[in-house]
Amino acid sequence: MISIKLYKQGNDLLLGACDEELIGKTFSEGKFEIKVTKEFYDGKRVGVNALKKILADVTIANLVGKKTVRCAIELGLVDAECVLKVKGVPHAQMVRMLT
Repeated sequence: MISIKLYKQGNDLLLGACDEELIGKTFSEGKFEIKVTKEFYDGKRVGVNALKKILADVTIANLVGKKTVRCAIELGLVDAECVLKVKGVPHAQMVRMLT
């Protein structure tokens, strides 16, 4: 399952999403560190198909984990070449520009 939490920031809808088993963990490698905090990521549990529908509506997303990041790549929202891996854990951010 994937844990999601939505935030409204002005006109933007921000999504924090991660593979649920990563909640509460910190990954460090060199100058990079990812903290998968309960406060930001721990929310509703959804499957891959539900996450894909949500990703279609958000304007900003912070994504951590193999399943979670793969969804955004499959939708063409994240370029696989731009995914940061820290200790083997994928991390990606997405911003949709609205006109």
